[in-house]
Amino acid sequence: MEILLEARELTKHFGAFMAVDNISLQVRKGEVLGFLGPNGAGKSTTMKMLTGFLAPTSGCAVVCGETVTTGNVAARARIGYLPEGAPLYGEMTTREFLSFIAASHAIPRQEVADVVESAAGAVHLHDVMEQRIETLSKGFKRRVGLAAAILHAPDVLILDEPTDGLDPNQKFEVRRLIEAMSVDRAIIISTHILEEVDALCHRAIIINKGHIVADGTPSELRARSKYRNAVTMLVPGENAERVASALKRIGGVAKIEAASEGDKMRLTVLSAGNVDISESIGDIAAVSNWQVSQFSVDPGRLDDVFRQATESDGYQGKNHSEKEGHA
Repeated sequence: MEILLEARELTKHFGAFMAVDNISLQVRKGEVLGFLGPNGAGKSTTMKMLTGFLAPTSGCAVVCGETVTTGNVAARARIGYLPEGAPLYGEMTTREFLSFIAASHAIPRQEVADVVESAAGAVHLHDVMEQRIETLSKGFKRRVGLAAAILHAPDVLILDEPTDGLDPNQKFEVRRLIEAMSVDRAIIISTHILEEVDALCHRAIIINKGHIVADGTPSELRARSKYRNAVTMLVPGENAERVASALKRIGGVAKIEAASEGDKMRLTVLSAGNVDISESIGDIAAVSNWQVSQFSVDPGRLDDVFRQATESDGYQGKNHSEKEGHA
């Protein structure tokens, strides 16, 4: 697939502080990339460099073959950007603001009304088009910012926390919109909501302390979780000790985690090296009268991978080889 956005060894220093350290990535047409990291990891700084709002100390960003700089208007016109806390002109109505943004993109005057209506419809703003932005709720303000980012039909969308402040129904609608728009665009989403990575993203990058520590599809990342192939079962509390004792004798069992749920106990059995132990456990459970009421095999947990990747650089070496595979 065609590469629409590329970061080439992007680095940013603020005095002696290195905010972003030699980040390289590619996003292809039709791809939604999740951009994850703890607060202060360098996500927003990276996105500002990708969009030309901030000049890198070294390296460069390339969009649709054009190097992105603060002065390269042609390159920046290919990008739609929704920053965190997107600034809006509160004294304007929604319609006035979106018309102003359309004019700033040099959209012909005779097309502005249709373009504004289309963008507003995509994020369900029609009920507040004549309302002043300063009177809108946080969720509606976020939708106005998203409409402004997409109305010029950019090739690349960079969205910083696009569902922040939205209720569950609005989040669903925005995710559906992003999925639809990704067909012929490259999209980067910065988010703290890991369920959005599963729901939307074809690939995810985790950064920590300014550099990439993990890069892969959601399923590839989950495969690195200590819970990959873990077996979880719900048993009566009075049977829990006997069950746990039997489980420890099964080959491949590394650890057992227990949590009380009323009069039952939830046992999570972690395997050594993430090997599949479900069949062995299932066979023993079937003949041992453990009275198992639930039995599931864990595909791995993104939150676990996120914590491990951002608490140390333990995934960094693995990431570099996999990242080359995605390039």
